[in-house]
Amino acid sequence: MTIHFEMRSSDSPYLESVTRGETLADGAPIRPAEEHWHLVFVKHQAETQTLLVGPWTSAGMVTYGAGAEILWVKFKLGAWFEHLPIPKFVDSETALPNATGPRFWLKSATWEIPTFDNLETFVSRLAHEDALRLDPIVQSVLHGDPPALSPRTVRHRFLHATGLTQKQIQQMARARRAADLLQQGTPILDAVAALGYYDQPHLTRSLKHWIGHTPAQIAQK
Repeated sequence: MTIHFEMRSSDSPYLESVTRGETLADGAPIRPAEEHWHLVFVKHQAETQTLLVGPWTSAGMVTYGAGAEILWVKFKLGAWFEHLPIPKFVDSETALPNATGPRFWLKSATWEIPTFDNLETFVSRLAHEDALRLDPIVQSVLHGDPPALSPRTVRHRFLHATGLTQKQIQQMARARRAADLLQQGTPILDAVAALGYYDQPHLTRSLKHWIGHTPAQIAQK
């Protein structure tokens, strides 16, 4: 194992999860597509870099070096920075400017780099200062309670707040469910039928695009 990590959930309405980790060796694993965006804080040799990592619309490779401490902050779908439109950060990793000391610049102000244990306080401050917002329409649709709005309006709200369409988000979620079934020993054709794929080639294309592995590779893990 080249990285050791610990993840926890959060009771913040803005946060999906918080993860901290330490890289034990150089690594270049395949990462799946990701519908959520993150703030990532990477400490290496006494310097900390703050990254805004947008949603990833396909699987890809991530590289890291040994000896880094990393804090991943995954935001809920529908949470967005008022001054940093999420669509501009899709499929990208953007460094935010460092400030003096363990701080970084965001929305014309400096912010202390948070820790694994005080993320909720940090995020509450962001929301209080109107730097972070949450789109209730996205949240309602995702919880199965769609509002009386036109499909075009809902699509616009999803693109604005998440950088993705609702269909892309659904496809990623289905691919993850398929991968989970295969890892649990479900036969490939049973996974095809259970999740509504047209056939095995359709499942294969989906998993290679969103997860980065074929059904057979996933089943062997």
